[in-house]
Amino acid sequence: MTQTAGVSNDRIAALAAREAEAYSAARPKTRAALQAGAANYLDGVPLHWMKDWPQPFPMLVAQAKGATLVDIDGNELDDFCLGDTGSMFGHSPAPVARAIKQQAGNGLTYMLPTEDALAAAALLSATFGDMRWQIATTATDANRFALRVARAVTGRSKVLVFNGCYHGTIDEAMVTLDADGTTITRPGLLGQAADLTLTGVCCEFNDLAGVEAALAKGDVAAILTEPVMTNSCMVLPEPGFHEGLRGLATKYGTLLMIDETHTISSGHGGYTRVHGLKPDIFVVGKCVAGGMPTSVWGLSPEIAQRYLEVNAGRASGHSGMGTTLSANPMQFACLKATLGEVMTEKNYAKMEKGAARLHRGLGKAIKAHKAPWHVVRVGARVEFICYPTPLRDGKEAAEAHKSNLEAALHAALLNRGCLIAPFHNMMLVSPSTKPAQIDRLVAAFNDVLDELFA
Repeated sequence: MTQTAGVSNDRIAALAAREAEAYSAARPKTRAALQAGAANYLDGVPLHWMKDWPQPFPMLVAQAKGATLVDIDGNELDDFCLGDTGSMFGHSPAPVARAIKQQAGNGLTYMLPTEDALAAAALLSATFGDMRWQIATTATDANRFALRVARAVTGRSKVLVFNGCYHGTIDEAMVTLDADGTTITRPGLLGQAADLTLTGVCCEFNDLAGVEAALAKGDVAAILTEPVMTNSCMVLPEPGFHEGLRGLATKYGTLLMIDETHTISSGHGGYTRVHGLKPDIFVVGKCVAGGMPTSVWGLSPEIAQRYLEVNAGRASGHSGMGTTLSANPMQFACLKATLGEVMTEKNYAKMEKGAARLHRGLGKAIKAHKAPWHVVRVGARVEFICYPTPLRDGKEAAEAHKSNLEAALHAALLNRGCLIAPFHNMMLVSPSTKPAQIDRLVAAFNDVLDELFA
């Protein structure tokens, strides 16, 4: 009998089939609405990854508030996905909703700053550290723009990323390692024409020797990394890894760029502030404005000065940076509200307490069933990983990803009233998440393990 992560594949398939049938039976309005109204979208959805959820058809949301989501069939779910971090502080936090309502009466976009913009800048530095900030709409945009700065100030072409990473849809991060450890363009890219190894070089996370070998060639403008690898099965940094990255970046004249778009879950100011990291460039997106599409990127004062000097000698024309609707007044209103009233130490303390409760509960269930799995937590972010030991790098993270098992688990939890992220079993605890919701998720997880390991 073949198995996946200690579970019979026949049992996984049977669970997936039952849960798909239960999902469909509970959503007749959703099915009918999609059949009537989705044909005008490419492949039936507004954005292609809306089909990545492991259900027979997408859910149609009626409303979401706090940590609860309701679909058009009236099914109520405890939401631990929270828009894959976009709504990490809960859906529609009251200060953000008030800011949206107030700004809506004063205009949505006009390519000029507001007083809220000045207040937001001060709050960004107070929260994340002394940086010179710019505003974008998505973290992909922020990473793309910041990498242009890194190349401009260093005069170098390449960006070092880690195997299995995700930094949005920037080309530089779409590289991986082949079996021989050589950087190659990531398979599966759609419409790819250029050789991405001309701009990207890939190393394994936690491999300082590999990083130094790449930097020693003298052509790397920036190391782009998350403090903890996410959007794979979560990989924690080994002791000394980040200190080593900082030292190597300084030694070889490379900029250290930290993307906290997911690890903002780590605590107030993100992993960078909690652990005292010292990046040259800092990026965060998703929840930074409470769910309003917003990202920020900042340069250390030294790198900002180098940028200004380079930019002063640049011929006039297109810089390749900026989008018309970025840095609009609605973003600033929501940034100010989130940073000042929502992204607070008090709320983080509440989130950490709830996430610790979830971590303990899931770990207890795994231990009781003798499952060869483990649980990992970074602040308010929790994942169960269908692999026996903590992961060291992207190669191990890829081995730990069991798509058929994860899909069945996701579907089974959803049908028991608990929504987790469709990617890598990720769960977030918001300030709105109640202990009862956490306990329901643990109970549902335990129930599913009863079926899988009976």
